[in-house]
Amino acid sequence: MLNIEQLRRKYSDSLLTLMTALLLLMIFVFAPLQAKGFFALQGFAIAGLLVISGSVLILSASPTALVLMSIAFITNLAVFLLRLYHPWPYNLHLLAAAWLIISMTLGVVVARAVFRRGRITYHRIVGAVLLYLLIGVCFATLFAFVGLSIPDAFKGVRFEDDAALASELFYLSFATLTTTGYGDVVPLHPLARSLCNFEAVIGQLYPATLLARLVTLELKGGK
Repeated sequence: MLNIEQLRRKYSDSLLTLMTALLLLMIFVFAPLQAKGFFALQGFAIAGLLVISGSVLILSASPTALVLMSIAFITNLAVFLLRLYHPWPYNLHLLAAAWLIISMTLGVVVARAVFRRGRITYHRIVGAVLLYLLIGVCFATLFAFVGLSIPDAFKGVRFEDDAALASELFYLSFATLTTTGYGDVVPLHPLARSLCNFEAVIGQLYPATLLARLVTLELKGGK
């Protein structure tokens, strides 16, 4: 049987593509459909998160990363069950904290896998895209904390425990990250504006700096 180290050597690059596909589904398919009332899709999101957590076990040898991802998964599952049987006013705080842990922990694991020395594969390019998506998820959770803590910090987003909030936060975050700026959601509080400015700067610098690192690694690997 293959042990964890053998799985890591054999599948680490492929897992980057798998996790990217799952995160894309969660952000751009499951979240919008939940906003339209398909609450059952939350179960698919939980299953996808379980697969991502298992992928981290293979990708990273860090026990800290596994513990953090496990805590985040259990928190997501607990909120899912609480929403069904025992509504609680702090569900959004728990979810925001869990996804902040996921985005930061997974971001570190993915960055190490993508930007390590060696031949640049298709999967590592996709992993760089995954890292970009995780930046958007991270800021979405930070926007959630600001909106939950400061009334009217954002115009156009209602920070209530309903199925539409995740989709709205992802929309706000990626519109900011890509500097699209449709204008239907507007930061009003100085802290909210500062976070939006910071995310927009990262969105501009990322392709020009971190993705360029892949080219450098490829050139070095070809020598």
